[in-house]
Amino acid sequence: MTVYLLPEEPFFPPVDKAEPDGLVAIGGDLSAERVLQAYAHGIFPWFKDHEDIFWYSPDPRMILFPEQFKVSDSLNRIIKRNQFAVKFDTAFTQVIHACAAAPRQGQDGTWISQDFIDAYTTLHHRGYAHSVEVFYRDELVGGLYGVSLGAAFFGESMFYSMKNTSKVAFHALVERCRHYGFKFIDCQVETSHLLGLGASLVDRNQYLLLPSMAHGQISCKDRSINPQFFPDLFRDRIFMDHDVHRL
Repeated sequence: MTVYLLPEEPFFPPVDKAEPDGLVAIGGDLSAERVLQAYAHGIFPWFKDHEDIFWYSPDPRMILFPEQFKVSDSLNRIIKRNQFAVKFDTAFTQVIHACAAAPRQGQDGTWISQDFIDAYTTLHHRGYAHSVEVFYRDELVGGLYGVSLGAAFFGESMFYSMKNTSKVAFHALVERCRHYGFKFIDCQVETSHLLGLGASLVDRNQYLLLPSMAHGQISCKDRSINPQFFPDLFRDRIFMDHDVHRL
């Protein structure tokens, strides 16, 4: 199968043309318009090989419905100890750099290059990308970041330097998404860690119906989507308030 080479315009081919591993297209750039267009079509940038960016839409896709989140007994005990402070959007740059530096089992290096950091920092400044941060005695010890569109949160990466703190960050994200009526959290690809937290696999066709629901009445297949039309429920109301929650 021939892989699609992206033009200069923020356009993507239909995801049903993807390779078996989910590769949809190569090329393009990481402009805010293109990245948001990708998420709206069920696509995300995964890594950059020299000058080429690889865009994926895996089948099946791992997602978590907030109401299906499983809090283990051990995580419950950690939360009840009240030893961590959780904040939102106060240290986005620190979080994304920590995610880039985190070792990954079975991976040599990271896909979070400086180009990715710059792109998602721009999305953060525009109110689309957000971070959850876990502090222990004023030190950042865990966290995650991702992108919010409408009533969906698209998780990108997480890290921890203290055991279980990425789970604490994910718990805080789920609780906030649940409180504000978010439909789902996109976890992208299957991991045993996420399965244990209640995430599940859905086929691509089923997944593509979810963003349409989460964005209101905007279809993820509508190629006229522009970032300014996405309702961003996280801006100011949810993630930009610099809340501190003791856990």
